[in-house]
Amino acid sequence: MSSVLTFYDVTQKLIALLEDTGLDRDAKINQVECLLENRQQAMAGIAPPYSDAEMDLGARLISLNEKVTQLMTREKLYIQKDIKDLSIKKESTGKYANPYQSIATDGMFYDKRK
Repeated sequence: MSSVLTFYDVTQKLIALLEDTGLDRDAKINQVECLLENRQQAMAGIAPPYSDAEMDLGARLISLNEKVTQLMTREKLYIQKDIKDLSIKKESTGKYANPYQSIATDGMFYDKRK
């Protein structure tokens, strides 16, 4: 099997994995890393001259690569949102435990006793 065909197959598997929303995030990330490694190895094996079938696959791969980029960006945004929500939750929990910790004093009526 040619490297272009292998690259195409791995890209198709990667898209299917990224579109599947039912998987656990950690398992999904591990599988994505494995597929990206396989994809990189297949990309290293691609060298000219190309046959007509490989040229057609290459043209399809350009659009598939854009789709992979969009899906990976979406996953990144989901992870960033979860991290942000977690930090907000951590901050609000801290404020609940010690409500007077983050009071800003402007110096006008400063009380030395707390």
